[in-house]
Amino acid sequence: MKKIIKKEKRIGKIKHYFGKIKVGVIKLTDTLSVGDEIMVKSKTEERFKQKVSSIEVDGKKLKKAKKGQIIGLKLKDKAREDYLVFKIWSL
Repeated sequence: MKKIIKKEKRIGKIKHYFGKIKVGVIKLTDTLSVGDEIMVKSKTEERFKQKVSSIEVDGKKLKKAKKGQIIGLKLKDKAREDYLVFKIWSL
């Protein structure tokens, strides 16, 4: 049986979280695309994982966001400022 190895790469940090609409504002340090799987971590532990269903910048939906952009991302769970965002994938 083959073991699945998960890789992760830090791609950003949460700058703000809007609780009522469950949207995180994330400053990207790498690219992110719709369909990517992400993991949100506090300083001490993994908080949750999810697939990226949509990315918005200034009210416009994008399929891919670039390094340096500040994006809005619908999150499945609560997040706080300074939580880290990682892109994860299987090898």
